[in-house]
Amino acid sequence: MAWRQGRQEPDRHPPLWLAGLYNFGHGIAMKLDPHRFCVAPMMDWTDRHCRFFHRQLTRRALLYTEMVTADAIIHGPRERLLAFDPAEKPVALQLGGSDPKNLALAARIGADFGYDEINLNAGCPSSRVQDGRFGACLMREPQLVGECIAAMKAATMLPVTVKCRLGVDDQDIETSLDLFSDAVIAAGADALIVHARKAWLEGLSPRDNRDVPPLDSERVYWLKKRLKNFSIIINGGIRSIDEARHHLEYVDGVMMGRSAYETPEVLLLVDPLIFESSQPIPDLQTAIENLFPYIEREMSRGTPLHCITRHLLGLFRGRRGARAFRRDLALEAVKPGAGSAVLRQALDRLLDTGGELAQTAA
Repeated sequence: MAWRQGRQEPDRHPPLWLAGLYNFGHGIAMKLDPHRFCVAPMMDWTDRHCRFFHRQLTRRALLYTEMVTADAIIHGPRERLLAFDPAEKPVALQLGGSDPKNLALAARIGADFGYDEINLNAGCPSSRVQDGRFGACLMREPQLVGECIAAMKAATMLPVTVKCRLGVDDQDIETSLDLFSDAVIAAGADALIVHARKAWLEGLSPRDNRDVPPLDSERVYWLKKRLKNFSIIINGGIRSIDEARHHLEYVDGVMMGRSAYETPEVLLLVDPLIFESSQPIPDLQTAIENLFPYIEREMSRGTPLHCITRHLLGLFRGRRGARAFRRDLALEAVKPGAGSAVLRQALDRLLDTGGELAQTAA
């Protein structure tokens, strides 16, 4: 590995997927970190229908909501913004904001709704969050973030975590990330999720910020070595379970974003290969079959079919019949009056083409 001058390679420790439930060096049982594998919060993607579908594929991964602003929760339609199916648990609520009082109130409301964790967004680079003084621009204000965390911790017994970047714009990530981390830890944060890229708030679009700034996973490894017993989760550019397992040699957890959404069948490998537990379902057909009762229930409440099926368009990517499956859903599910029969027909057509449905941990 190429390590930056001034950093030493962190000590490798036996990855937890090999260690099982035992703390090497002490021989005592320990609990697996709840953040060992997470699906990232993604705006317009990880809504409650997406999370219900993802939960069919993995029982153990920690799921996150889209970011919801504290002000929206306080003043807006809480039930619409925060309601979720109990089957989604464990699920964390990600908040946006920078006012400690409002964040504390939103955290308390989120706890009352039954979420398992409250997460503060300090990594989103969009212009909208900059205008609202939250998201990635908060990395310039570690003291304020610390005040927000302290207020949220005082308002709820739930774990309170932070998701951030390595830094923003011209910040020196060798110092700014440590200063930021120390501030949130001192305030009582329970874990830090680090997207291993800088955010360029000037000069790059939010879309470009997903890919253009180079990944620096080694900086996150170094942070974990320095902070020792504090939980560090890495995010950014993780495309496969093998990559996730590699990161787990250095950090406590991994958070997968676009790959989990665009190729959701990868989540079928999470429980057996990351948590060493049984695969929850045998194949993707079972996952889809499990959706039919949910679709009927949601449609009876007025939810359009495409609000659910749009999260299935990444299924079977690269397999026989996948293109027709996507086309059927994209064209038919949006039509007025479309019902679960549209999904049934798309699945049957896929099966008729001989499409492969199994995804197992070989």
